[in-house]
Order: sequence, then structure tokens, then C-alpha cells
Amino acid sequence: MIIINVKDNESVDKALKRFKKKFERTGVLKQLRARTFFQKPSVTKRKQKERAVYKQQLFATDNY
Repeated sequence: MIIINVKDNESVDKALKRFKKKFERTGVLKQLRARTFFQKPSVTKRKQKERAVYKQQLFATDNY
């Protein structure tokens, strides 16, 4: 359960923004999407490797 303490004279928008940031850091939504359908562990590992290779290529082209 996420608890946000609203400070005196703090706008609702700022408190909501802090809540959203805290909620996103917990990874609840990401986990929920992952649980909507079953994916074999081998497929999950393959996708993670593909993402890692893609990220490495991005960083390799930026630093020249």
C-alpha cells in the first residue's frame, strides 16, 4: 500500500504527481501486465537478451 503524506498548503496536483511517481517505481503495473498471459521462461530470457543487445547498440553508436 502506497502512503503519500500531503503537506500543509500543498496542491493536490503535486501530491498526485508524487503518488504517480511512487506507484511507477513499485512496478505494480508492469507486473500486472506480465501476469495477463503466460510466457515461457525461454521466451522471456530471449526477449531480455534482445533488449540488452539493442541497448548496447544504442550506446555504442552514441559514444564515438
